[in-house]
Amino acid sequence: MDNQYYKPLVAVVTEAEQGKTVRSVLERQLGVSRKLLSQVKLTEHGLTVNEKRVYTTSPVRTGDVIRVRMEREVSDDILPQPLPVQIVFEDEDLLIVNKPAGMIVHPTHGHYTGTMANGIVYHWQQKGERVRFRPVHRLDEETSGLVAVAKTSYVHQQLSEQMQAGGVLKLYRAYVYGSPEPAKGTVDAPIDRNPDEPHVRIVTPEGYPSVTHYETVKCFRTADGSAPAAAAVRLKLETGRTHQIRVHMQHIGCPLIGDKMYGPKEGAISAWEEAAGRQALHAETLGFTHPITRERMEWQASLPLELARLEQLLSTQRMPTLDRS
Repeated sequence: MDNQYYKPLVAVVTEAEQGKTVRSVLERQLGVSRKLLSQVKLTEHGLTVNEKRVYTTSPVRTGDVIRVRMEREVSDDILPQPLPVQIVFEDEDLLIVNKPAGMIVHPTHGHYTGTMANGIVYHWQQKGERVRFRPVHRLDEETSGLVAVAKTSYVHQQLSEQMQAGGVLKLYRAYVYGSPEPAKGTVDAPIDRNPDEPHVRIVTPEGYPSVTHYETVKCFRTADGSAPAAAAVRLKLETGRTHQIRVHMQHIGCPLIGDKMYGPKEGAISAWEEAAGRQALHAETLGFTHPITRERMEWQASLPLELARLEQLLSTQRMPTLDRS
């Protein structure tokens, strides 16, 4: 049985919960969703009280031990591949990866191999673990940095709820043309698909609420020092729309260096674009409460070499100001 199931979730019934149902205790103590309960109750050992199979509506008594066991799953549709995946943290519940730029998180149509998922599934295979790949969030192909992957449906549900409630800290570092005015602020501008180019996002009054907080970390001046030619910016997402940072930075007149979709079509400084080699965006900090241990955890991902190279170039080779009018 142990190899068939993940480590069980356990709740001990308190005196105040005497006479309550299994479902209400699990929802109150562990935040277990009804969807998960509907899945586990179908298996012999999925939902038990004192190791006896029960229904979600079964009443419980003080001191009863409720166990929720999720069956182990695997991602049969993802081909294991030995890829350079940098694992920052891993335990039996979750995994944190520092994704390189140029790597897609999950296989998509036309990209069935070479993704972060392929590398992680291979990693688990080598460890002898049976785990299904469940990314809690994603990064664009050309964005580097931290990604959280849940190893069970419960952990995925809990982290998704933390994200929706604003309990997940995600900080990004970007290098942009010009410098935001004011130097610190919030972009509150709704985003939706461009009706003419569905793969492109735009700011539109009919869009979904989108909020990005930013702070200018460093300005890189023009040759005469009269104006900022570029800036390093730290960003915090309040919402998580597709391409949100890229769209919002373009919206305030400071597009990301190296962004082929939302960057300047004319006037881009080739030396900067070549140094970055991609859009200059990096997910540098990730933090949340561990769904099982309830410990607040935080991880950092150092600036990758290509963006460190870009910053060095910006610091030493002042360029004319870019005309973004």
